[in-house]
Amino acid sequence: MNLKELYQEIILDHGKNPRNLRKTENFNKDAKGNNPLCGDNVHVYLKLNENKKVEDISFEGSGCAISMASASIMTDLVRGKEEVEVKEIVEDFLGMIKENPDLKSDKLKEDEKTKLMCLSGVKQYPMRVKCATLSWHTLVSAIDNKQEEINTEN
Repeated sequence: MNLKELYQEIILDHGKNPRNLRKTENFNKDAKGNNPLCGDNVHVYLKLNENKKVEDISFEGSGCAISMASASIMTDLVRGKEEVEVKEIVEDFLGMIKENPDLKSDKLKEDEKTKLMCLSGVKQYPMRVKCATLSWHTLVSAIDNKQEEINTEN
């Protein structure tokens, strides 16, 4: 199996069987996001402990396979990490999706980087970049306690 096939397999798996597709109990941060052009909707729920570490994270929503896979991968990768690490990972991911060829964060293990890199191909399709990044922007909004809904067209 080549790398492209592996990436497609990971996206299909997470798109068809999203991890953490539920509402976190006793969440203390949340945010909603919307991509009106594609119809993707996401609501991210976070439970941060007193040390600002992600105890639990989940999402509810619907959308294309890229959007659902990205949200699923995101929730898997940031659980157990501290808020500052999460923001660094988000920044690294957004940079990779938009222009950087690789991930630079040392906060991720190699297998975690592989999961994120599977989404790198969307940069070839500008309309799909919004699908892949919606949940990530929504996560930052939740961490920062912003009240307005994330909208990919604003």
